[in-house]
Amino acid sequence: MLNLIKAEKRDLKENILRLRNAINEADAIVIGAGAGLSTSAGYIYTGERFEKYFSDFIKNYGFEDMYSGGFYPYPSKGEFWAFWSRYIWINRYTKTPKPVYEELLDLVKDKDYFVITTNVDHCFQKAGFDKKRLFYTQGDYGLFQCSKPCHQKTYDNEEIIRKMVLSQGFSIGEENELIVPENRELKMSVPEELFPVCPVCGEPMTMNLRSDDLFVQDEGWDEAAQRYSDFLRRHQDMKILFLELAVGFNTPVIIKVPFIQMTERWKNATYACLNYGEAYTTQEIEERSICIDGDIGTILEKLK
Repeated sequence: MLNLIKAEKRDLKENILRLRNAINEADAIVIGAGAGLSTSAGYIYTGERFEKYFSDFIKNYGFEDMYSGGFYPYPSKGEFWAFWSRYIWINRYTKTPKPVYEELLDLVKDKDYFVITTNVDHCFQKAGFDKKRLFYTQGDYGLFQCSKPCHQKTYDNEEIIRKMVLSQGFSIGEENELIVPENRELKMSVPEELFPVCPVCGEPMTMNLRSDDLFVQDEGWDEAAQRYSDFLRRHQDMKILFLELAVGFNTPVIIKVPFIQMTERWKNATYACLNYGEAYTTQEIEERSICIDGDIGTILEKLK
């Protein structure tokens, strides 16, 4: 395991300047993004946003956040899909409240970049990032797979999820905004005919999210993984910036550990860690590290 340290203390202005220079001088940029990036963009799973769309579930089950509701053993499939269809719609098909992803794209759009992310909310593509430069390692809220799974294929779910939320009494406005009726009377179940089933074996479908060894890595996943591997191979001797954004410690082996290890091996590489409260590096690469503790959106605004 890495022996993480806080980098040498520099003031924010100096670190912003160092990061801006690193971006400008880089031959290539590898962005590694975690959940905090979407949080900064306004995809918040608690508080007012949670209460707006799930007040009935909160009242019935006492949930404190959307994440908890995703693991609850609902008494019926109708209630399960009622919760998950709302969850997927607002965290996958609606626009983020703040333009954090768009601001990130403005910073790197003229550079040779690639993105690896554990996020499953599709925000990079919605902001205009080239889909051929994206690797979603943990799946996508917008895809279904067989729960068994009997085959390695995924299916777009926007049409069926739309029908599910409409069946509960919501309406859908501009930019796919989910509109709660004025009387707030909503159904906490969806009809059985909307339950997704596998077109091959007839078993129930589920979300394409990595949680166990049943996760489907389809052809698109394999191609994205290969493109990422090829990108790293082509640029390993160049001036490369590993730009880590809001990556926590739930799955450090996907982004954080490889970024640090590659920076240690590749002497022309720079490692930048932007994180609220967890901006760390290692002693071996401290001189080639830029650690900024703060909100990603605020940091990107200052970089402009």
